[in-house]
Amino acid sequence: MKLLNHDLTRRRTDQPDTASETGSLDALFEIPIGPRYSAKEMAKPIHFFCDAPGARSVHLTGDFSEWNPLPMERQMDGWWFLEVPLTHGHHQYQFLVDGQPTLDPRATGVGRNDRNQLVSLIAVS
Repeated sequence: MKLLNHDLTRRRTDQPDTASETGSLDALFEIPIGPRYSAKEMAKPIHFFCDAPGARSVHLTGDFSEWNPLPMERQMDGWWFLEVPLTHGHHQYQFLVDGQPTLDPRATGVGRNDRNQLVSLIAVS
């Protein structure tokens, strides 16, 4: 079977004529497959709250920030707040209340980080 006229099979002049090179029209409609969609890699906003009305500063630190402190915002009622986009899975974190590591009493659980320090755990689904 003879393929269509060379000029009709090309969409743009900078694209190779894959149909004539491979002998198949299927090559013309081949769609490159990129990264697949995965809900596990989608980040969702997670709200962190810390009850420390007498604190001068509160930061959130965790594996999601490579343990770099993220400043939290003081609310009118004395609670501190920060929204962080997290992916599916378990994450380790701590509050730094005036520089002192503090566990979250409302955490999903407690674990240990790479330095064997106690950390709070959160499960994101």
